[in-house]
Amino acid sequence: MTPKFLRLALVLGLLSAIGPFAIDMYLPALPAIGADLNASTGAVQMSLLVFFIATGLGQVAVGPISDMVGRKAPLFVGLVVFAIGGVGAAVAPNIEWLVFFRFVQGLGACAGMVVPRAIVRDLHTGTQAAKLMSLLMLVFSVSPILAPLTGSLIIETAGWRAVFWAVTIAALIALAMLGTVLKETRPPEQRVGSSIGSALAGYRLLFGDRNFLGVTFIGAFGISSFFVYLSSSSFILIEHYGLSPALYSVFFSINAVAFIGMSQLTGVLSQRFGLRRVVRTAVCGYAAFMVLLLVVTTFGIDRLDVLAALLFFGYGFLGLVIPTTAVLALEDHGEIAGTASALMGTLQLATGAAAMAIVGVFFNGTSLPMVAGIAGCAVLAFALTQLTLGRGRGLAEAPAE
Repeated sequence: MTPKFLRLALVLGLLSAIGPFAIDMYLPALPAIGADLNASTGAVQMSLLVFFIATGLGQVAVGPISDMVGRKAPLFVGLVVFAIGGVGAAVAPNIEWLVFFRFVQGLGACAGMVVPRAIVRDLHTGTQAAKLMSLLMLVFSVSPILAPLTGSLIIETAGWRAVFWAVTIAALIALAMLGTVLKETRPPEQRVGSSIGSALAGYRLLFGDRNFLGVTFIGAFGISSFFVYLSSSSFILIEHYGLSPALYSVFFSINAVAFIGMSQLTGVLSQRFGLRRVVRTAVCGYAAFMVLLLVVTTFGIDRLDVLAALLFFGYGFLGLVIPTTAVLALEDHGEIAGTASALMGTLQLATGAAAMAIVGVFFNGTSLPMVAGIAGCAVLAFALTQLTLGRGRGLAEAPAE
């Protein structure tokens, strides 16, 4: 890989990580936020849920806009809005204002979620796109490894509000990198046919593309299982299992290590076996471990080591699913890559938000509702994989070029 290829992956990964950083970094603070603002668990979880909702809704507009005006301008605006939301969250006097500014943060974060994927499709397809996407995921995944630990250290020394000042500073650094390093990948001549009308036509095309929708929702249910874990894990691990915020951060990071390690095999495996075969095999492994986790939990095995081990292997297989499904979803839609990336992101985040809301209704302080939600998402991903990418379906199994 060339230095230019690696530099691009670094910048795109960091831009993509700004939003997740604002999620993962404050997870250890959720119980403290509830106590400080005299808010219920459900109200505190709402500050997480609205972030996902805003990010999903915002992508519907940002994706087509990036097709019309280029990739860099939406990123600039998004980072500024994100920083405004960060400042507001840092000074929020009550849970209602915190939830509002988390919504603003989510609107700003959506550009970083959707535009980097479109940039990957602007530059590459097939195996090269899978390699770049996996490297982007490598940088992107530094968030679930370092953010909770960093957040717990900040919380212990300066309180939970300092977390939002930290992510605001990160957004300002990203703005500087965007202005000095990243080049525009959608030149004016490629924007000529892009308009509101073409965006609506693009959405109609995508909603009629069964392969696009199938692959998108395979990734959606995979991501949703992690969202369920995000929304419940801090309460379960800190309050149910008695971990400190620092130990919670270490535990949380273990799953991210598995995800990252496996995602780096995406390029090699897809080149040898083809993207579709990689997805089929990885989803089988992912679903098997998550269903096993549900079985042992249902039978009363409530042990942290068992939970850690099965999540580690399950999320390891998921590390192969997310980048490959993203490449497959955008493969045939290069002319509307921003719109396709936006719809993919919106559907996936909406699915994740729905999964979090459903599991939140059944939250009882134990791990069973969380584990049931994770396993349910895995089973749905498996079923969709068989329908969309089962043998004899979709394109040929030849490795992508």
